[in-house]
Amino acid sequence: MDVTQEVFLKSRSGIGLVLSLAIAAAANGAPANRATAVFAGGCFWCEETAFEGVPGVVAAISGYTGGQVPNPTYEQVSSGVTGHAESVQVIYDPSKITYEKLLDIFWHNVDPFQANGQFCDHGNQYRSAIFYKDEAQRKAAEASKARLEEEPRFKGKIVTQIVPASTFYQAEEYHQDFYKKNPVRYHSYRTGCGRDARLKEIWGEAAGGQK
Repeated sequence: MDVTQEVFLKSRSGIGLVLSLAIAAAANGAPANRATAVFAGGCFWCEETAFEGVPGVVAAISGYTGGQVPNPTYEQVSSGVTGHAESVQVIYDPSKITYEKLLDIFWHNVDPFQANGQFCDHGNQYRSAIFYKDEAQRKAAEASKARLEEEPRFKGKIVTQIVPASTFYQAEEYHQDFYKKNPVRYHSYRTGCGRDARLKEIWGEAAGGQK
C-alpha cells in the first residue's frame, strides 16, 4: 500500500466514524418530531410574537402565502397585487404542544370579525386566515371555529378564512424577529394600530398580548 492509498483509507475511516457519531447523536439527542402550521393575522411582526417563546414552539417565521406570484417581495405583497397574505409559519413539536393549542393562540390574537384586513391595516394582504396542511388540520380548524360560534356574539360573524395551505415564502431577513431588532418602531406601530385595545375588546382577559 502506498502513502496515497493509506491516507485515503484513513480519511474514509474518519468520515465513517464522524457519520456514525452524527447518526447516533440524532437518534439519541435531537428531537425529530416537527410539524408546521401557517396562520395569517395581519402584520406578521405582531403575529410572530404571539407564538414566539410558547413552550413546544421551535420557531415562528414571518412570510407570505396564499398568492399567485412566486418568490414575492415585501413591496409586492404590501401593494396587494400578488394575492399573498402576510403570514407566520409556526414550527412546533407536537409532543409538547398540540395544533389545537396553536389554533387557540391564533384566535385570541386576531379580530375574526374584520374582513380584508386586521386592525389598522386594510387590504386582502392583511386578511386573517388559517392555512391547513392536511385533513387533520382542516378538521381541527373547522372545529375550533364551530366552538367559537357556539357563543351568540360569534355565530355567523366570523370571516377568518380556513383554506388549503400553498407555498410559504419566508420574508426578508429584516422582518424576522422584528420586535427584537427594532423594539421602538415595533411597539410604536403596534400601539398606534390599536391591536391590543381591539383584542382586549373582543377577548377580554383571554386576549393575546404583546411582547
